[in-house]
Amino acid sequence: MAQTTGFTVWLTGMSGTGKSTLASYIAVRLHQVDRKVEILDENELESDLWQGLGESKEDRSVIMKRLGYVAGLMARNDVAALVPCVSPYKAVREENRRSIGRYIEVYVDCPTETLIQRDPTGRYKKALGGEIPNFIGITEPYEPPTSAEVVIHSDVESVEDGAAKIFQALLDLGYMTQDELKIITGKKMKANPPTKKRVTTRAATKPAVKAAGKGAKARPAARAARVAKPAKSAKSAKKAAAPKRKAR
Repeated sequence: MAQTTGFTVWLTGMSGTGKSTLASYIAVRLHQVDRKVEILDENELESDLWQGLGESKEDRSVIMKRLGYVAGLMARNDVAALVPCVSPYKAVREENRRSIGRYIEVYVDCPTETLIQRDPTGRYKKALGGEIPNFIGITEPYEPPTSAEVVIHSDVESVEDGAAKIFQALLDLGYMTQDELKIITGKKMKANPPTKKRVTTRAATKPAVKAAGKGAKARPAARAARVAKPAKSAKSAKKAAAPKRKAR
């Protein structure tokens, strides 16, 4: 039986981290070596795959599972499926990993404060103000991966650098060849087959800390479930700042 050449690259991370941009960049490069590629972007497939579903944890889990099912079908039929999806729940991501098989998880990380500052839609600020309920990372938790094959800090790493990490992981796992990646990157890349135990995202940050210098502190990629606290209203802040009178 012929070995399939398909695989799934699952890009998870909070809204606005650059997952779709990375997927588009990778897709163009894969086309250079005649790979069949499809992008399953959660923001573009709502009307086709989950129209009518809401923002509850159960509904979001259904969306993740449907994307995983479609990605798995594609991977089994020699397609490289790129899935940029917030996918906040670790248990469902791991379920997709088991069912798909030829799969790598890419955690596109960015500090919440940076996402709020650079958000062109203003959705983060609206969520902080209570205008958008059930917003992942603000009023609903995002569960960061603890064992992703690739971790990209999109606030400090370029799209090209992030994509290079993904291509290296695809080579390491045998999903792509050295010849293909030489065409894509112009360099001869060496495969580093992974050990049985996947490298955790916390461990993956160590080289970056070393390069930054002794005084630099590690920014843990795998942190507790991230939820920003809603901003206090101006009235509440003024009240809190006012000096308290002593009881007579």
